[in-house]
Amino acid sequence: MILGVHDGHDAGAVLIDGERIFAVNEERLNRVKKYRGFPELSIKAVLNMAGASPEDVDVIAVAGIFRKQSRLLELEAGLKGIFGPEFKRKVLFVEHHLAHSAGAYYTSGWREALALSIDAAGDGLSSSIYVARDGEMIRIAQSTYIDSLGDFYASVTELLGFRPMRHEGKVMSLAAYGRPTYDLSAIIELNGLSFENHLKVIGVEATRKLADFFGYPFSQAKEIANQMKRGKLDGELQRKAIEIAASSQAHLEKLIEELGMKLKSKGFPLTYAGGVAQNVKANAVLRNIVGDDNLWVFPAMDDGGLAFGAAAFVKAQLERLDGGWKPFKLEHVYIGPSYDEAYVEDFLRKEGLEFEEVDEKFVADALAEGKLVGFFQEAMEFGPRALGNRSILADPSDEGVKERLNLALKRDVFQPFAPSMLWERAEEYLEDLGGKPNEFMTMSYTASDVFRELAPAVVHVDGTTRPQAVRKEINPSYYEVIKAFERKTGLGAILNTSFNMHGEPIVCSPEDALKTFRNAGLDVLVVEGFAVWKKNEITRPRAR
Repeated sequence: MILGVHDGHDAGAVLIDGERIFAVNEERLNRVKKYRGFPELSIKAVLNMAGASPEDVDVIAVAGIFRKQSRLLELEAGLKGIFGPEFKRKVLFVEHHLAHSAGAYYTSGWREALALSIDAAGDGLSSSIYVARDGEMIRIAQSTYIDSLGDFYASVTELLGFRPMRHEGKVMSLAAYGRPTYDLSAIIELNGLSFENHLKVIGVEATRKLADFFGYPFSQAKEIANQMKRGKLDGELQRKAIEIAASSQAHLEKLIEELGMKLKSKGFPLTYAGGVAQNVKANAVLRNIVGDDNLWVFPAMDDGGLAFGAAAFVKAQLERLDGGWKPFKLEHVYIGPSYDEAYVEDFLRKEGLEFEEVDEKFVADALAEGKLVGFFQEAMEFGPRALGNRSILADPSDEGVKERLNLALKRDVFQPFAPSMLWERAEEYLEDLGGKPNEFMTMSYTASDVFRELAPAVVHVDGTTRPQAVRKEINPSYYEVIKAFERKTGLGAILNTSFNMHGEPIVCSPEDALKTFRNAGLDVLVVEGFAVWKKNEITRPRAR
């Protein structure tokens, strides 16, 4: 057994036991968003999921090398508390960007590939490119933490009043409301296969320089951002903020396009991870260069996936030593904690709740009636996206549902919602699909005219959408919900957003789900086939 551990930003643990994989991030268990620290709960959870004890672990693969003394001592104390005084005999450290890239390469199913990672910084670097062949990874390019594309985008995020290293997606969403008006080639450029930061500073120093460059009032940024979150986008400073967001997003896409063209010439498919790989618009640019079937974005692309990458790297090296390495394709990310029907039924009874056993048709009927449904089933998703097991569902044909969800979940009005669609409908609903559709919400696509008309609530202002294509063999129950909704409405897609209040982690347990259901005022909660209705709900969908 190989245990992967990440004790930094968005800490977590992964346990690989042969073909079995178990994974969870600490935030889902301790309910602290993007928790930074030792992932004690995660380690114990993956061991429990596997039915294993600390003694069963052969190797502890720790993601990240360079750490402050206090952090290293904290890590060692945590590992000693679980694995005993001889824990160091099992520990192998895996460099940050190697862990990112390994997570992408070793889950791609390809024997030969390029492995790319881009983020803000980790172990002194902000990007790396590897040639990966037969399980071996050789670095051919890198960027230092100063020459950081991820930090550039984080500084723009901070400049616009959002939280850097967390709210970059808000800048990407905001960018769709405007057009680029600034040339940012004087800020950061591509130099060969590396990036070059002309500001020569990062963090808040870079933010201040960008404020001077744009002539933007950094001191008022949070106030302006709060106004935009509530829907005020037409003021002078709001329009300027949107122009900055659009210009920054366009420059990011330009640099990714330039890098993609150079990497395509190498003749290998491309695997990709790191914080910048969360930018689905830039990912679409990369996909259009190398092709749908030649790009694999690791679903847990951010730091929350580092534990997975570290464990996957160590596993591959051990297999290479024995001559037994072979490519592996990650088919799904439903590898987190799960709760059986008996546990759920007992919990609901203890809560004194009325509930009924329901089927997928019931969920589809509720959606067609305009209900907001909290949908909880089976193993939790690993990674930042809810993919049908910890999701809030709604009817995407009703554009007004966006306002209802934003109010219920306290989310920003300018951020889009995404669809889950039947795999076989992807070609009809996505205009620029050139291969297999995306199953992990890691790409944006141009919505077809048909889809824009049928599902306006999940198409962004710029005509793009971030879909999850659902296969029956991967998630049969969720597929059947969408299929039943199609039979009732003619639309083979539903709105799927993560099951959490804004600023909170996605729910993990039935307890978390019930709390969020109540706080959000959702209409129906379905947990492992048991339905609970909002208090005082008069008209209930018919259960079986």
